[in-house]
Amino acid sequence: MTTSGRSRHAAAILGPELSARLPEVKVLLVGAGGIGCELLKDIVLTGIGHITLLDLDTIDLSNLNRQFLFRKKDIKQSKALVAAKTASAFNPNVRITPIHGNIKEPQFDIAWFRSFDIVLNALDNLGMSGFTLHVNRMCMAANVPFVESGTAGYLGQVQPIVKDRSECFDCAPKPTPTSFPVCTIRSTPSQPIHCIVWAKSYLLPQLFGEEEDSGELDEAEKQGENGMTLNRHLMFLNVYSRPFSPHALITAQEIAALRKEAIAFKAVRTALRSPSDGDSAAKAAFDKVFRADILNLLSMADMWRSRAKPTPLDFEGIRAGTFKMEKKVNGNGLSNGNGIATPAALEAGPSGSAATESLLNGSGSTSSTSSGLKDQKSLSLQDNLELFVSSANRLASRLQSGEDIITFDKDDDDTLDFVTAAANLRSFAYGIATKSRWEVKEMAGNIIPAIATTNAIIAGLIVLQALHLLRKSYNALRNVHVQFRPSLPLSTINLSAPNPKCGVCRDTYVEVLCDPARVTLGDVVRGVLGDGEGSSGGTGPREVSTYEDKRILSDPDWEDNMDRTLESLNVTRGKFLSIADEDGEYATIQVGIGVLPPNHDHHEPALILPSPLPVPRRLAKAEPVSLKRSVPDDVEVLEPPTKRARTIGSDDVSGSPSKKDKLEEDGVIFVEDDDVIVIE
Repeated sequence: MTTSGRSRHAAAILGPELSARLPEVKVLLVGAGGIGCELLKDIVLTGIGHITLLDLDTIDLSNLNRQFLFRKKDIKQSKALVAAKTASAFNPNVRITPIHGNIKEPQFDIAWFRSFDIVLNALDNLGMSGFTLHVNRMCMAANVPFVESGTAGYLGQVQPIVKDRSECFDCAPKPTPTSFPVCTIRSTPSQPIHCIVWAKSYLLPQLFGEEEDSGELDEAEKQGENGMTLNRHLMFLNVYSRPFSPHALITAQEIAALRKEAIAFKAVRTALRSPSDGDSAAKAAFDKVFRADILNLLSMADMWRSRAKPTPLDFEGIRAGTFKMEKKVNGNGLSNGNGIATPAALEAGPSGSAATESLLNGSGSTSSTSSGLKDQKSLSLQDNLELFVSSANRLASRLQSGEDIITFDKDDDDTLDFVTAAANLRSFAYGIATKSRWEVKEMAGNIIPAIATTNAIIAGLIVLQALHLLRKSYNALRNVHVQFRPSLPLSTINLSAPNPKCGVCRDTYVEVLCDPARVTLGDVVRGVLGDGEGSSGGTGPREVSTYEDKRILSDPDWEDNMDRTLESLNVTRGKFLSIADEDGEYATIQVGIGVLPPNHDHHEPALILPSPLPVPRRLAKAEPVSLKRSVPDDVEVLEPPTKRARTIGSDDVSGSPSKKDKLEEDGVIFVEDDDVIVIE
């Protein structure tokens, strides 16, 4: 196809003006995964001339079913590099610059973002929201339009973002990640996910990961009884099944119990790392976590007054087929005290991949599901025991062959088999429905179901919104949602105005170019505030506090860091220095730190300020509503005393406590010498 033929259809659809501009357009595409592969193909075929593709990930086997730019031979290689090479063949007139890196690296600063006409985010889902928040902030600082996107199964969304015209990614609250109490995971699981998290995050690292340091136990014994609080030593919950109160002091007796369990666990770790015949090491691990620990829990009668007791498992009995699970049926005969379906309930009929009574009694392997897929079949109690032994032996062999530590990887068959078997064995012990290997892989690997068709639809919608942005057709922009509704698969919503209380897009952004090794914090603050004179004089000196991320660097009552260099405060290229008005009169100024031009003479000033200096918007102050009655006319009104002017550094401490005192009362630690203040 000739060049004219290649672009003829795009020109007819887009119009001569936009189609002529496309070869010069510079696009940053963040992410080369499910959405990223489809989107790269689309913008290459659209004819956008300069594409920078950035991704820090490498190709896994599980990517190949939907990320069509990759092949099996590409596994373990950079996604960005392989995707760029593959997509370049689609249109030889397009220049693709791949970057295998982290978008948060300092070289990707405001000036770098400003070099693009538009940014397209293809980080797939909310699991990458930390990176999306960063891209959102950088686009606000660089004033570059931005299209955010994501998919989850059949669902998807596209959100165009334009500074001062639409809400940004930070304007609306985001769902928080699901978390579970440690005591639930360790001692009283009630859902399959509890058992999976326990197997993946607790058992696997303790058996095959780094060994925990017992030095803190030694220190606790030296301090004597009540010498250690558990909230300072939560690591013990990673190892031991005994559920201590998180704020209670540990007694000498409890320290002795912890010591005993540490020794027992260390013996299991040693066995797994020592050559042995048969399954003795795997059996030792099984007996420790599925029998001894459960018996230990059962000794605490108060814990089981309102919930069903777990059942200790018997290694030899399960192997021989003689072990029988005790039925735990509550008042309605359908579930145990943990609210999970019991064997009695399972007999009524199948429920998903739930096992039958024969499965729970371990009477042989169950048949696979109708799909016939190995990973999707239900495993009996005996199946899970054999899988536990087999996977433990394989992992132990890897340790004995020189592998130092082993961590979970959803594409590592050995670790996946171990987590599947351990989670299901724990589920059997607690009367919880078990999961297939495929289901465990999805849950343990935090896999959000990805469907290639949804990715393709979302990628096309991103391009449509991007074209509106390039035309500056802001009234045509829409938030688009792909829904699981056959009658209305796509819904569009007009863009919402920015949230006036947003702490990202409502701030005022400027960039200063400097040498952090020669410029002090005070230089930047005084320079950005200016003298307040003339049209470019800034707001003038005022009382401000300065922050870097969550660190407070100075405030009007504590200016020790003002004479320190930015480098000594770790405020360097790509970071933001926040200047917040103490009186709440002005919005916060976000100062992006950039580098001096390459040709900047060393004898010239080490700080280049923006021109004009920023004048942030004034914040509206709510009028206080008085609940007091008005003063009668015949009552003399006394004038309040004149407010005493603040004297920085005064030795007089008879007045109200300073902000430093108040912060110390709130638990903020002020560290002298070369440290800065950190807000926890």
